[in-house]
Amino acid sequence: MAPDHEILPGSGHNLRPNRPRAMWRLLARVGGVYWSGIGRDLPLQRRAAFMREYRKEADLPTGLDRSRMFPLARFLALASFAVALASCQMFTPPDMQESGFQPSDKPITVDNVVANSKLAAMAKAQHPRILATYGGEYSDPKLERMVAKVVGSLTVVSANPTQTYRITILNSPNVNAFALPGGYLYITRGLLALANDSAELAAVIAHEMGHVTANHGLQRQQLEAEEGLATKVVSDVLGDSPTAKAALIRGKLRLAQFSRNQELEADAIGIKSIGEAGYDPYAAGRFLQSMSAYTDFRSISGATDASLDFLATHPNTPQRIDLAQRHARQFGAPGVGTRDRDSFLAGIDGLLYGDTPEEGYVRGQTFLHPGLGVSFSVPDGFIIDNSAAAVTATGPGDMAIRFDGVSIDENRSLTDYIRSGWVAGLDDSSVRQETINGNEAVTAHAGAEGWQFDIAVIRAGGQVYRLLTAAPSASTSLDAVARSVSGSFRILSTAEKAALKPLRIRVVTVQPGQTMGSLAAQMVGVDRKLDLFRVLNALSPGAAVSAGDKVKIVTDR
Repeated sequence: MAPDHEILPGSGHNLRPNRPRAMWRLLARVGGVYWSGIGRDLPLQRRAAFMREYRKEADLPTGLDRSRMFPLARFLALASFAVALASCQMFTPPDMQESGFQPSDKPITVDNVVANSKLAAMAKAQHPRILATYGGEYSDPKLERMVAKVVGSLTVVSANPTQTYRITILNSPNVNAFALPGGYLYITRGLLALANDSAELAAVIAHEMGHVTANHGLQRQQLEAEEGLATKVVSDVLGDSPTAKAALIRGKLRLAQFSRNQELEADAIGIKSIGEAGYDPYAAGRFLQSMSAYTDFRSISGATDASLDFLATHPNTPQRIDLAQRHARQFGAPGVGTRDRDSFLAGIDGLLYGDTPEEGYVRGQTFLHPGLGVSFSVPDGFIIDNSAAAVTATGPGDMAIRFDGVSIDENRSLTDYIRSGWVAGLDDSSVRQETINGNEAVTAHAGAEGWQFDIAVIRAGGQVYRLLTAAPSASTSLDAVARSVSGSFRILSTAEKAALKPLRIRVVTVQPGQTMGSLAAQMVGVDRKLDLFRVLNALSPGAAVSAGDKVKIVTDR
């Protein structure tokens, strides 16, 4: 799941819509409404009960990616390093035994990991877990060759020429890049879709290589260990006094400043590397601006909260862009270096965009899953997020919706199931048996701590699906929204399932007479087409396209 705070441009964070902190923690635990994939936020005593109940409910025996619909077990297994992966900064994972999974051996590999390196061994142990978190490795030989070419150019001028690197393209729509000690670098296909030339890609990779060569993982681990020891001493000696609290806050601020300094140092190393490799050094600033624009596009409100800018770990975007441009000027005025745009665009042409068939598709206000053969819609004003933890949607008035599924005994009634204790705060008198588009269903209400919930449990095709709608207690919209959502749940026909195709990035050449508007109109399966067209092609509102230009569009062709 995405962090509670606003996504931070240029930080390497997943670029998904932010969610109100209180809202999602309520979805996680208020009233004891236990939903698969959010056991993290439960109190310890409830978490144990939740795990016992969860183990009773087997994963759906379908082709559905379990990490999408039933992510709790995966989430708990990854808890030791999930927070660190939320940003691009390095981290040192706990020493874990190698599982039956094996690291990728795709040709994108620049060189073998350094032999007998403890850091490399630790990163190797985490590699299969990262693949599980980010949907596996994205395999496309053409794309891999393009990325490998960029990496090869950078290794020649690396500050540590003896360091070897392994680059993995992750099959995730999130815009993200991060590094592990030992030279493991990761880039999502979502990031590749947002970049516009090889120089921008080189800037991202060089930044991550900078974390590796500067040993930021080891440095941070050491400082965190020191601060952890200091925290224990302060707590033991000073207890819960104001002096103790002040000391703990100072420790957190030291870590935050350390993280900001690491990011700026990696920026400087990266820009120096791409400049020396012959790439346009101003590409780093351009891509930071693209990330900022994409964050604004994806945010629910369409604007960012300055008070949350780079929260506790990164310098703010204007400052970072300004510093990046200063570093770039050391190589000359704008226009110096190569962008290698044609080669990059040829590499990403046909790149998968958005969700995979295994995850299901979001098409406007509707979620459709060809594998499960089900669909539901949300009202206008709601934004669906098919995230790594669940299908969720947020809307006006702090309302939210969550969709997941479980497998229960086919002889067990849904009425008995909804009353079985997994929903605390349940209004027993509200339980109703219904039929929703020909499917057996039960609905009910629950409430606690200023919030009200509507729960719908639907049996379809041998599976059981759950829809939770939440709203503040004072809201008068819960019933109307909940009935609209649950009432839209239906089974897809064979023809509908066959017609669903994944979206892809296609590179097209602008023809005479075409405008940004006419090109954006060609895009399918996305909202706010013109705005997204501008973001993907790094075009300002006042910019124009000319005949012969190459641009990116999103289509299912």
